[in-house]
Amino acid sequence: MRTILRQRPLRLVFIANTVSMLGSGINMAGVTWYILQTTGSEMALGTLVVLQTLPAILLLPFAGVIIDREDRRRLVMLLDLFRCAAILVVAVLAFRGQAQLWQIYLMAMLVGAGFWMFWPTITALIQELTPDTEFVHANTFLLAAVQGGWLMAGAVVGFIYNHVGLGGVLLIDAVTYVVSFLCYFAVRRGRVVVRPPESQPASAEGAFARFLHELREGVTFLQNRPHVVLLGVSWALFIGAMLTQGVITAPLGDRVLHAGAVGYGWLNAGWAIGAFTSAWYAPVVIRALASRRAVGVSMTLLAASLFLLPYSRWLAVAVALYALMGTGRGIGGVAISSSMMEVVPRHFMGRVQNTFFFFGTCLQLALGFIVGAVAHRVGLTWAFAIVGFVYLVAALTAVWPVAVPRAQPESTPAD
Repeated sequence: MRTILRQRPLRLVFIANTVSMLGSGINMAGVTWYILQTTGSEMALGTLVVLQTLPAILLLPFAGVIIDREDRRRLVMLLDLFRCAAILVVAVLAFRGQAQLWQIYLMAMLVGAGFWMFWPTITALIQELTPDTEFVHANTFLLAAVQGGWLMAGAVVGFIYNHVGLGGVLLIDAVTYVVSFLCYFAVRRGRVVVRPPESQPASAEGAFARFLHELREGVTFLQNRPHVVLLGVSWALFIGAMLTQGVITAPLGDRVLHAGAVGYGWLNAGWAIGAFTSAWYAPVVIRALASRRAVGVSMTLLAASLFLLPYSRWLAVAVALYALMGTGRGIGGVAISSSMMEVVPRHFMGRVQNTFFFFGTCLQLALGFIVGAVAHRVGLTWAFAIVGFVYLVAALTAVWPVAVPRAQPESTPAD
């Protein structure tokens, strides 16, 4: 732990993520609640999830190559500025009373594009900055930063939204992106790109041909590596299920618990509390169970909580279940990310993880429509069960027996 804290670049990355996730949590909760109250339809929330996912379908197959060939710090900074600008425009419209639903949807698409490019980039950047023996601790600190910001957002969003409305919520998020940008700016100087360890002969092929070659390299790497593929499938299922929960969380707080925006904020806070506190014991659990078994147990915990949530009639019970889910998210997320960092070379990290992020977004695209339609036309109980079942499949793929090699080749940063 002290090794991580002594490294100034990692400290700045974690501060940036704490501040950024505070704004993102407030934004997500505020926009979700605004759409639900404006339209009264879970289908509209499903549409929001789908629109946030669509850019990823176009970006992710190719973004991995960009992440692996460019300076990851500079990419993150550009993504922060891009998302800040999109959010600020809609914030101004909301303050003037001119914001329309299609504009909010468009903002969600642009921010979603930045989101799906940001997370593979920041994961690869942290792998690049972290000593090989400290991957679990680095991911634990990232979890603490992300969920710490989410925890603060969940604790205040219901109260803030009731006082400042959609415009104020979006303005807060835009400011946090500026702070995040400044933190990444101070991480290091100059352009740094991770290169393969072996010397690469100069190639006479064109830029597009090289791009396709690097894209194929990422796919080729996964061949004959079932341990990486199964872990990645579990990651994709985890991502798809987790990001679909927004479709059913707000209706649970409004129509089952009758707790309004404040209750919705408490549910988000419960999730964040569980995830944030798990940062303190996730390394112990992962070491005791081993990474894959820890993923399986955490995914099962998420599934069981989702099956029970529609029957929770009191806010305190629902918040406790969301805290358990946050714990599962924390342990499972750290275990998956750390395992990927251990088995995937640095110069392949962008392409490999984007392969699974792509399948996760495709799943989310389908789940967003299905869960929204089921919640609106059939009932929340079945909608929760669908997401829970996806987590169960993620648990199965994580623990499926497969041989894991002990070591992978390293990569070196180059200017």
